[in-house]
Amino acid sequence: MLRAIIIEDETAAAINLQAILRQVAPDVEVVATLESVAEAVGCLGNCPQPDLLFMDIHLADGDSFRIFDAVEVTAPVIFTTAYDRYALEAFRANGIDYLLKPLNGADVGRAIAKFRRLAGGERRDYGSRVRQLASGRQETFLVHVRDKIIPLHRDQIAYCYTSNERVVACDFDGTSYPMDRTLEALQGLLPEEAFFRANRQFIVSRRAVREIFVWFGSRLSLSLCIATPERIIISKARVPEFKAWLRAVRPAE
Repeated sequence: MLRAIIIEDETAAAINLQAILRQVAPDVEVVATLESVAEAVGCLGNCPQPDLLFMDIHLADGDSFRIFDAVEVTAPVIFTTAYDRYALEAFRANGIDYLLKPLNGADVGRAIAKFRRLAGGERRDYGSRVRQLASGRQETFLVHVRDKIIPLHRDQIAYCYTSNERVVACDFDGTSYPMDRTLEALQGLLPEEAFFRANRQFIVSRRAVREIFVWFGSRLSLSLCIATPERIIISKARVPEFKAWLRAVRPAE
């Protein structure tokens, strides 16, 4: 008997998935149905983890990827979502299963069959890929734009900016994307050799830095290749660190 947990904030969708599982995989026992990020963190952090998780991407109290920030998820995950297929390239690129709503027996059956074929080592590798994608530690962040999820590769990011507790990442075309992580969290996820925490409000990409000006009080002012919502100032105390970073990552001519 396989133990499964469903993380889904729509009651009808959770009931439908349980009914489908009874039909296509009667040996899968749903041991819990959770409705929020908070419930999932509490359950997965304090109870034995199941053999399999069905996880809706967007929950009432936030993005389900926040679960991975708070607790180590060791079980393989099959994501469920109402978002369009073409917007989920990051899942396909990493070989991670997802099911599009409304769910049907054929798709759920195929996902379960794939899970059964995974050997122990492959299941651990699968879980690792899920955790890496969810945390952004690989190369891609999943961002919500209106009714879609868009994979944003870290190489597309020119800078990250925070204001009034809102964090955005801006690409080299000048398009801003809302991020569901703090600037401090993003700083830990972006590679230090390519991104620098300029001040409390900005993380900048080395590739985006166009000009550097000496500013008042021995500070520096950065000009990027795209417009920024305000001037980027590096404090006097951070200037040596910034110069060392800039020299270290300058590409060879």
